[in-house]
Amino acid sequence: MDDDKPITEQAMETITSAVEATKDAAVTAVKKVKKAAKKVAKKVAPKKAKKASKKKAKKAAKKSSKKAAKKSAKKAAKKTANKKTAKKAAKKKAKKARR
Repeated sequence: MDDDKPITEQAMETITSAVEATKDAAVTAVKKVKKAAKKVAKKVAPKKAKKASKKKAKKAAKKSSKKAAKKSAKKAAKKTANKKTAKKAAKKKAKKARR
């Protein structure tokens, strides 16, 4: 400390320099944190996107399989109904032919 300057002035300079140093340290810390956050985001984001796309794919597959099952069930029901009507028609024809 300088003996020429009054104590209050010396104290103010010390406090000012401490504040500036703290501010600089805070700014560099924020920059480092932002940089680290970006790195983490780069690593994590693709994984989350993959998980989300997998979930969507699973849902879509489930939906399409349900639709396919419904369609096939309808087709099967139609076929069996057509076969039954065809059998009935054949029986009627056979009966008519016998007369």
